Amino acid sequence: MSSSTPPVSSKPKRPDKVFRHRHRLHGRADFAAVHRAKMRKHAGPLSMLARPNDRPESRLGMTVSRKVGPAVTRNRIKRLLREAFRLERHDWTPGFDLLVIVRPHTPLALAEYRRLLTQAMLALESEWQRRARRQEKREEGAGS
Repeated sequence: MSSSTPPVSSKPKRPDKVFRHRHRLHGRADFAAVHRAKMRKHAGPLSMLARPNDRPESRLGMTVSRKVGPAVTRNRIKRLLREAFRLERHDWTPGFDLLVIVRPHTPLALAEYRRLLTQAMLALESEWQRRARRQEKREEGAGS
């Protein structure tokens, strides 16, 4: 066997559960676009906004103000939310830009953030589906 031949892995391929750069919302324009969509759901101390993004993957942005606590607390909450998103996004419909706004609270367990994000995301998905059906009916009515 030559040294240039890569070793063959017998492990089955798992879904990519890494939080990569492409999974983040970047810049003021992306955040503003999600705000303009005017689709918001609340789950505990989190407000989640969403809009379809025409991409194969969902992206996450967060807003955590100083009212939430000192930098250590804010950063811990952000790490937990990124981890919850990383673990749960494979169970959601892909192709959404998500913005999580954190209201003041004491940090929760990872499992609780996972539950809250999933709860809000399911509500947002169903609301976008309702909007799409309404839009289709309007277009059918206008075409008649």
